[in-house]
Parts: sequence; structure tokens; C-alpha cells
Amino acid sequence: MVASAVRAPALPACGHQRGPARAGMTARKLADNGNPVERGGAAVRDTGAVELVIATNPDPDSQLRYLLRVPLGDGLVFRTSGTWPREKALYCYPVPAEAWPADPHVVERIGLRSCTRRGAAIELVAERGRENRSQLVFTQARGRDAVFWQSPKTRKTARPNVRLPTARAAGLAGLEIAVDSHEQFPYRFAHQQVTTVRRALPAGDYGIVLHGRLVAAVERKSLPDLVSSLTSGKLGYQLADLATLPRAAVVVEDRYSQLFKLERVRPAVVADGLAELAVRWPHVPVGFCETRSLAEEWTYRYLATAYRWASDEDAAATRIGVPVSEIDAAPAAGHPAAKGPSTAEVRAWARANNLPVSDRGRLPPQVWAAWHDAH
Repeated sequence: MVASAVRAPALPACGHQRGPARAGMTARKLADNGNPVERGGAAVRDTGAVELVIATNPDPDSQLRYLLRVPLGDGLVFRTSGTWPREKALYCYPVPAEAWPADPHVVERIGLRSCTRRGAAIELVAERGRENRSQLVFTQARGRDAVFWQSPKTRKTARPNVRLPTARAAGLAGLEIAVDSHEQFPYRFAHQQVTTVRRALPAGDYGIVLHGRLVAAVERKSLPDLVSSLTSGKLGYQLADLATLPRAAVVVEDRYSQLFKLERVRPAVVADGLAELAVRWPHVPVGFCETRSLAEEWTYRYLATAYRWASDEDAAATRIGVPVSEIDAAPAAGHPAAKGPSTAEVRAWARANNLPVSDRGRLPPQVWAAWHDAH
């Protein structure tokens, strides 16, 4: 993220670092007499150790909710939006040292083994086993000076050095994409010729509605959401719903390689689960698109191509899914809505076909899938 052509700002040249000879000792700040260290007129409690201090931002109008104080030189203070760059690099807005409150509401104190300037970055090494390395990078974004707080994990998942194309997908001058009303942070498709409309979709988060019928849909997944829905069995139901549409897919906002770096679940379990779903529903592909912006671009071009297919193909009319308007509408008088099987009926069917099921409780997704395949 740090380019050699970027001019490094005038950072303090000194740094705090515990050398090998002092590995068993606690590094000291500038003031060793136990008195508060005066920085920018604000008294800061000296605990005797080099610390990265994170406090809440007293400004209620700021979208950056935290203050970050870096123990370098006379102290550097930034506004930022998180307490550690876990999922993405955090933007940091530098403020004067006087912005640090006299009585801060400290959220976290992170002991540091090292706090050193290296070129246009400040390297931070924390005294803990996990999440112990990060750096503050001074760079430029859109022609302006900017500071980003990143970790080795976020640096690997940073957006690739590519420029997204602006060419129309499938030659369409415009495209209307239906966004599910339950999608909390939807794609905006700001760089494409797209208009969006919010509505309840029977499957997926983004879809194409043609002549009142849902003809294609894309289910969006972040990596944590993918793992959670896969291990809970929810993803199997979602793919079963998507498989009822003429065209459908799942897009993941991360790399496939990140599956094998999971810590709270065995990577092999997730990889095997995805392989099993791919075999069971081969017409619903799962695509890994590395970043959110690339996933948004992939979704746009997939739905645009599906719209062109549904409009041009002679056989498309016979493969159109359930009308969206019919799903939201109440059943007409004398024509009650079709009712699916009860859990007891599926349980009895499973036992008759020698499928292992419990006496009570929910049925596994595999049993429901087998019932649907048989009917």
C-alpha cells in the first residue's frame, strides 16, 4: 500500500522500541518520574509502558467514533472508525494533540513492544500473541494526503490494483435491478447504467424482473456470512430457492483462499460443504470475487447478461420463474395458496425411505432436499 513514489510526511524521527537486551523489561516513556506527561496541553496518565491508547471521540457529529493516540515523539492523535484494522484498513484523520481530551473515556490500551517510523509508515508491534502487528500508512488518495491503519490481514485483502470497466454490459443502455427490501447495505451500481428498485424478492438479494416475473437473481455473501449460513444449514435452503429460478448465482466478497485461514471453524468443513452444494445444485454457481467492488461489478454483468438472455431467447418464456407480484399478493377467494408438507409428513416419508431422522425437532436440510428431489 506504500509506494516508493509517495512523499513521506514530516513524521517524528524518533521511535520507541524494546531491543533484545531489554526483552524482559518494560519500555519507558519520556517521563519516568511517575508524573503525567504533558502533550499539547492535555495531561495524559503515564502508566510507565509504551501504549497505543484508544478512546471515544467526544465529538458527537463525527462519523469517526474513536480517537487513536500513537506514542511517537510528542504524541500523534487521529480520529478513526475502529479499535483495530481487523476486516479492512481504517481511515485515520490526523488532528492536533490538543484534541485529546483531558479526561478521555478510554476504550482500550494496547501495550507496545515497538513503535517506529519506517519511511512513510509507522510500524506498531503489540505485546500480545494475536493481532499484534499493524502500521499507519501515510499516502495519497484521490490527490489528497491520507492516513490508513492496516494490518497484515487487511493488506492481503486490499483492493487489487485494477480499474473497473465502464463499458455497458451486454450492450444495454440501461438496466433496472430489483434489490431485496431486506438487504441492509445494498450495492449502488453508481458507476454503471443502472437504476435500482426496492422490493421483496423470493430468492436472492439482487434480481431481474421481466414482465412481472423474476428471471434471475444473485445472492450476496461476505465471507463471515457465507461460513455462518453454511454451517447452520441456511445456505442449503437459499440455494434450493435460487435453483427454482431460470438463472441464479451466489457471489462472495472475498477470495477462496481465505477459507483456509479461518480460525473459528475448520477450513476443510467449509470447503467440503461448498463442494457438496455445488454438486447438489450445479446450476447455481458460487463465485469468489475478492472484494466488494469486484463482486458488485460481477453482479451487474451477470444480471445484465441474464436480462439479455431472457429477452432474446425463444424458449425463455417457458422457463420464467414465479411472478413477483403473485408472491406478494394475497390468495384469491376460492383459490387458497398451495401448502407445503408438514414436518411430520416429511419425517414419516424419511423413515419410510430409511433416512435417519430424530423423533422431534427440526429436520436436517438434507432430508428436506431429498423430499423435494423425490417430489
